[in-house]
Amino acid sequence: MARSPMSTVDILAILRETPSRLGALTSGATEAQLTAPPEPGEWSALEVLAHLRSCADVWGDGISTIVANDHPTIRAVSPTTWIRTTDYREIAFSVSLRAFTRRRAHLVAVLDGLRTADWSKSATVLGAGAPLEWTVHHYAERLARHERAHLRQVQKAVESVRARGAPFVAVRQV
Repeated sequence: MARSPMSTVDILAILRETPSRLGALTSGATEAQLTAPPEPGEWSALEVLAHLRSCADVWGDGISTIVANDHPTIRAVSPTTWIRTTDYREIAFSVSLRAFTRRRAHLVAVLDGLRTADWSKSATVLGAGAPLEWTVHHYAERLARHERAHLRQVQKAVESVRARGAPFVAVRQV
């Protein structure tokens, strides 16, 4: 069954809220707790944030490229490949969350400034099999849906750490 497209209002709400939801879900956790996987082989809260940043970089850049150009051609980049070029998995959670929040504010400002027709602007995306036609709406919706799922993953990771009985104390803001 095909999903109904999300409205731009819903997309913007999710994208706008993700950084604060990440902050709320991890509030009071120590850095050690944020880097501990909930179970062997699962991602820690820090690893999920690193992944979200990587996806936001790649897909957010796609949005920016489409907005700034008339039907550009974009080379597909896998967020999994992109993350290897970053230090996102090594940065302290609070520092990484602040960087994610700043970049997200910029993306939301770009999207907020679009006219309705601009959400339909598209690019030809190459490198992921047959050429694809992706719109601003497609990229933004993909990002929003993806983040919703990973927010649940962060919640599970934090709850798992809490269930182990590890005390939560405030993370010092740098």
